[in-house]
Amino acid sequence: IDNLALDILEKIVEARYAKDKMVSLLQASLSLEKLRVLVRITHEDRHLDYKGFEHISRNINEAGRMLGGWIRSRAAK
Repeated sequence: IDNLALDILEKIVEARYAKDKMVSLLQASLSLEKLRVLVRITHEDRHLDYKGFEHISRNINEAGRMLGGWIRSRAAK
């Protein structure tokens, strides 16, 4: 989970400076979905309590909305 979160951050930084941002943005989006699934599995296996799951899920969803907005704005160009 930590490595996946760092991968997402890395892809976002790459997108910030790349000429073709869409590749990095889509990779970050895919990694975010993977993270979402792993966090859900962690919670279902009772390695993460409900409060922790709720907090992480809200942050993942917010990051997903922000990333999705960036992808939509790039696709419109």
